[in-house]
Order: sequence, then C-alpha cells, then structure tokens
Amino acid sequence: MVRKRKVGMIEMSMEKLIEGLNLDLSHEYGAAIQYTYSASVVSGLYRSALKPFFEEEITDELGHALYLSEKIKSLGGTPTTRPAEVPQPTEVKDLLEAIHKAESDTVDRYVKRMKQAEDLGLIELAVQLEDMIADETRHKEEVERLLMDPRFKE
Repeated sequence: MVRKRKVGMIEMSMEKLIEGLNLDLSHEYGAAIQYTYSASVVSGLYRSALKPFFEEEITDELGHALYLSEKIKSLGGTPTTRPAEVPQPTEVKDLLEAIHKAESDTVDRYVKRMKQAEDLGLIELAVQLEDMIADETRHKEEVERLLMDPRFKE
C-alpha cells in the first residue's frame, strides 16, 4: 500500500513537472517572438545597437525551446505548440522593460523547475536547467545595463 502511494506521488510529481516544462516551453516560444518583434520595431538612435542584440537572443530562446520540447516528449508528455502572450510596446524603454520582466520571470520558473527535477532524481534535466538559468540571467543583466542609460531616467 505504501509503495503504491509512493509511485502515485512520483507520477503526480512527474505530471506537474511536465506541465511546468510546457509552461516554460510556451514562454520560450514567446521570448523568440518578443525578440523578433523588438528587433523589427526598435527605432531611433538605439536601432543600430539594439536590433542585432535582439536578433542574437532569438537563437538562444529557440535552442531552449528545442531542448524543452525534446525533454517533455522523453518524459512522456506532449510538447505544447502555443506561445505565451507577448506584449507589443513600441518605445525603446518599454521594449527593454518587457524583456527584462520576461527574463526575470523565466529565471524564477527555471529555479522552481530545477527543484522539481532534483526531487525526481532527474539530474541531467536539473543541470541543463541550471545552464539555462545562467543564460537567462545573463540576458536579464544585459538588459538591466541597457536600462541604466541616463536617457531612460527622464
């Protein structure tokens, strides 16, 4: 009886993990869309610097999405094809703030997911999530530095 209950709890934990990974996947799709959108609408003096920055991030986000999709399938789930909602600001500061929020939220989600993976003994997934946390943290910190521009303080 105790063994059945433990197996049931592990199955429920795995289902929660897969559900969370699908949420993460939808946000990675959304991030690729957000960076693509931002690269296309950024204007003014910042365009020449920010357009390539935004474009470079698209590849990272799609790489994360591919990994998550493969992992969801290997864990017995079905990867989502729906992206998360993406805001559509047009001012440079608003673009950067939206990206900063998305990156911060992603780091928080990945920390939670890493704990779930560790609890289930999924070491490879936990290590990969740690690497993805590092990537997303770098993205977030880079945007924070961009937002330090004194012209955004006005």
